[in-house]
Amino acid sequence: MYKSLLIDPAKCTSCLQCELACSFENEGLFNPAKSRIKVFEFEHGLTTIPYTCTQCEEAWCLHACPVEAITVNPNTGAKEVSDSICVGCKVCTIACPFGTINYNSSTGKVMKCDLCGGDPQCAEACPTGAIVYVDSDWTGYSKMRDSALEAHA
Repeated sequence: MYKSLLIDPAKCTSCLQCELACSFENEGLFNPAKSRIKVFEFEHGLTTIPYTCTQCEEAWCLHACPVEAITVNPNTGAKEVSDSICVGCKVCTIACPFGTINYNSSTGKVMKCDLCGGDPQCAEACPTGAIVYVDSDWTGYSKMRDSALEAHA
């Protein structure tokens, strides 16, 4: 059974600890701009929502990559970018309907959440429990849709 990140926007305080932990884990420095998770603010900060790659079952990014640089990690189910194969064409960034793959100008490659190999540092760093790592059947597109509908009801 795979695990996924479950994000509860109601618990997010916009502290950015998730972004800092992610950038440090993946880039070796505390730089939210290099994070694979982003905290978006709506209504001038009244609502904050962290979001990152949902590790879609039918991953459009994976299918769009012309050099097959995105593969599925058999241990975590994460769709991972191989820097040694990626040519930085950005086709996957266009294919992702959620905008969670970003181009890293420092490396000339794309970057996306890889669940930190099964130990996501964003969830580890979140002080309010807004981000937790749970069984995949607790997450998914339908859960995100339901949460969005509740927020706008």
